[in-house]
Amino acid sequence: MNQNQHLDLSSERLPDLRSKEVRGGDQMKVSRRSFLERSGAAVAGATLASNAAIGQQSSGKKIRIGVVGGGFGCSFQWHEHPDCVVEAVSDLRPERRERLKKTYSCSKAYDSLEELVLDKDIDAVAVFTDGPLHVQHTVEAMKNGKHVISAVPAAYGSIEEAELLLETVEKYGLTYMMAETSYFQQFVISARKFHEEGKYGEIYYCESEYQHDGLESLYFENGKKTWRHGMAPMHYPTHCTAHLISVTGERLTEVVCHGWGDDDPILRDNVYNNPFWDESAMFKTDKGHGFRVNVWWKGAHRGCERAQWIGNKMSFYSADPNGVGPVIIRKGKQTETDDAGYVRSLPEFEQYEQPEWWNTDMLPEPLRHNTGHHGSHAFLTHEFVEALTQGRAPKVDVYEALAYTVPGIVAHESALAGGELKKIPQYDPA
Repeated sequence: MNQNQHLDLSSERLPDLRSKEVRGGDQMKVSRRSFLERSGAAVAGATLASNAAIGQQSSGKKIRIGVVGGGFGCSFQWHEHPDCVVEAVSDLRPERRERLKKTYSCSKAYDSLEELVLDKDIDAVAVFTDGPLHVQHTVEAMKNGKHVISAVPAAYGSIEEAELLLETVEKYGLTYMMAETSYFQQFVISARKFHEEGKYGEIYYCESEYQHDGLESLYFENGKKTWRHGMAPMHYPTHCTAHLISVTGERLTEVVCHGWGDDDPILRDNVYNNPFWDESAMFKTDKGHGFRVNVWWKGAHRGCERAQWIGNKMSFYSADPNGVGPVIIRKGKQTETDDAGYVRSLPEFEQYEQPEWWNTDMLPEPLRHNTGHHGSHAFLTHEFVEALTQGRAPKVDVYEALAYTVPGIVAHESALAGGELKKIPQYDPA
């Protein structure tokens, strides 16, 4: 297999673990106890506070990483981390290999991921290849004994791919992390801190929006269709789903989703058979809360990655694309009379000064500069390296990654079925 091929799920399948699936209540549950039994790292990781200050001293252990994908793969800080060395790079295109070599000051380069993973000096592989290839390339890396950090989404477009990813991680017992930027956006770090401090009371509702008009510019390159051509919006859900799940730990159990499209040729002829530019979903969580998600590729709207967490004591709104926020709303003690004569509580409004968390001791000093996607890239770099040096599970491990990814796959199925209510399978360890 090479980086231009799609994953063939009909051959070389790993042992089928789905016989462990049981049905209970309103959702499906898959027992994954065997992975925790083999990996004490997961237990160790679970004891760490999600926003604890990170140790500043180098562990003395160097993680030797191979970086694959000379587009987005050039956006991280592996070469700046005190516990990491870029051992080798790879891309199918010579010009992108050269870009990787220059970015990371690395002289060793391979023509393909399949060659790179054979390098015995490499401990881990950063997979920043085309979205539909992430599972294929994770399988290939782990077959050769490499830990993996992968770009989003963890699996592209099918439950079968998601389960193959989980089976792979469980079989080889290696570290897997999904590089979800929303986990470490500066406003999400703040939202998580508020939750840990109990300031919201109960978050009973959340909204998240990933609005990105004009993506058609990425659908073609040199006159040829790219992997993004016609992609379903909800097959790229993780920038939104992480906004709730990474803050409260809730899981999404069911969904109703609606899509919108037009007669554009892109929607009439794409490999995904996707008829939608925009998809809007309403999820239910395992705590019975509501979570609305918009992933929109086209329309007269303001582009944004934003969220709002609504609690019974306090709410937090990240910055609005129209220039408002971030703001905190608290339930006020005063009242007012509205224009219909009804008495209502008068909320307390506070403009929130967003801290630059990347410029604190949450990161080693060499990484304390503003990086891509709201300052998240340096955090993703550090989290993966530190997880490996400390022998613990990363915050966005395979279970968390599937909790972000699979709901979008099911949401798209709902939209294709005209907004039919769909149950979402669960993959957390028992």
